[in-house]
Amino acid sequence: MQFKAAIFDLDGTLVDSLMLWDILWERFGIRYRDDAGFRPTEADDKAVRTMPLKEAMHMIHEQYQLAETGEALLDEANRIMRDFYATEVQLKSGVRTFLEHCRQTGVKMCVASATAPDLLDVAMKHTDIAKYFSRVFSCAELGLGKDKPDIFLLAQSYVNEPVEDVCVFEDSLVAIETAAGIGMKTVAIYDRFNFGQERMRALADVYVADGESLTKLIEA
Repeated sequence: MQFKAAIFDLDGTLVDSLMLWDILWERFGIRYRDDAGFRPTEADDKAVRTMPLKEAMHMIHEQYQLAETGEALLDEANRIMRDFYATEVQLKSGVRTFLEHCRQTGVKMCVASATAPDLLDVAMKHTDIAKYFSRVFSCAELGLGKDKPDIFLLAQSYVNEPVEDVCVFEDSLVAIETAAGIGMKTVAIYDRFNFGQERMRALADVYVADGESLTKLIEA
């Protein structure tokens, strides 16, 4: 598969971080409910993963009455996430090799993530991948999640390549559906914490399965 520009998600795509949602639920349960087993419904859990964090935390506050306000819950989430991104998060297998390959072959690269900009900076600094990307876009800056095409179109406008020459790398079914719907190439990446793997496998141009890595695109 040929493409001139690549738009990468961060969480679950470049870095192994989606267990962070389970960490958040556990910490929230302990702090606000004295219940380490707290979990939102499957639908709510699925929804927050592609939403801007502020919107997600306000929704969780309203749905489950956690913390005094949505802003207070957002502050707690930011504290937990910042510590994780600064000290623990690791790249997924094959990511650095693939990014280096893209750089050497002249592929334009940027990041489009639902994660807040300051947390993106922390994670990319800790994993030493910021040097590969000319720009980082966050849904938090737009106030729209990846169920809408805006962040992908913004990134596509920045890289200044036709839609059909842009490839989106994602672990989220919602994001893959959105990117494919506007004519972008898609690479779907398996993550054990995500929903809709069979649908992603069927929809994406390339599916990176459990046990595989992005290096399969180099070897293909």
